[in-house]
Amino acid sequence: MLFRSILGCSGSIGGQQHRTTSFLVDQDILIDAGTGVGELSLPELALIDHVFVTHSHLDHVDSIAFILDSVGALRPKPLTVHATAPTIEILKKNLFNWDIWPDFTVIPTAQEPFMQYAEIAVGNVIDIGRGRTITALPANHTVPAVGYAVTAGNGCWVFTGDTERHPAFWRRLNQMHVAALVIETAFSNREKELAKRSLHLSPMSLAEELDCIDKSKSFPIFITHTKPAETELIMAEIQKFDQTQPFGPNVTHDIRWLRAGQEFEL
Repeated sequence: MLFRSILGCSGSIGGQQHRTTSFLVDQDILIDAGTGVGELSLPELALIDHVFVTHSHLDHVDSIAFILDSVGALRPKPLTVHATAPTIEILKKNLFNWDIWPDFTVIPTAQEPFMQYAEIAVGNVIDIGRGRTITALPANHTVPAVGYAVTAGNGCWVFTGDTERHPAFWRRLNQMHVAALVIETAFSNREKELAKRSLHLSPMSLAEELDCIDKSKSFPIFITHTKPAETELIMAEIQKFDQTQPFGPNVTHDIRWLRAGQEFEL
C-alpha cells in the first residue's frame, strides 16, 4: 500500500505548501477531504471510492462537495463517505442541505445517487479490500471526532485527527504495531490557552502526550495541522523540548514536519 501523496496537511491555506488536510491512500481512498484534494486531476478524482472523515470542520470536508460536482457523473457507483453518526448528521444539516450545497445522496436520483454515507464508531475496523483495513480511533475535539489507523502489510499508519489530550487514544495506540504517527499541533506555546479551549495541541501539551507512548516502541512522528503563520515557531518549540530532555519525561523522539507531497509506504 502506498500513500501516494500527502495532498494537504496544513492548519489553513496560503500557497502550495499550505493546503488543508487530505491524505490519499493508494488511488481510491481519502482520509479527510480538505483543500489538498485540489491537487488531484479529474481522472484521479474519479478513482476515489471512499472518504474517511475525522470530523465535520470545514478544513477537513469541504472538497467532498467539489469531488462530486466534478466527477459524480463520471463514476459508476456512489462515493462512500465514512463518518460517525453525529458527523453524518452535521454534514446533512449544515453542508449537503440544499442551502450551502446540494444533497448528493439524492442526485441524480435517490435510487442511484452520487454519494452515500457509511456510519462508523470508535473501535470499528473497516475492511476496504486488497488487504487494507481502517480502524476508527478515539479523539477529543470540539465536535464529535475520530482518528484513524490504516493497516496494510507491515504496521499501521496512525493519524490522530484534530484532538487535544486523550488517554484512550494512547491506550489503543500502545496496543498496535505502529509504523508512523501523524499528530496535530495546531498552535504555538504562546497560544496554548487557545489550543486548550479549541481542543488542539500545542508543543507543551504535545510533549506531555508523547510521554504516553510505551517506551519499548519507536516510530517516526510527523507533525501536522500547524497554522501557517506559526509553523516555524511551532517546530522550533517542539525541537527544543525534544532535544533538551533526552531521558526520562519527554524522551527524545524521531519528530518530523509533515509536508504536502510526501509519500508513505506500508
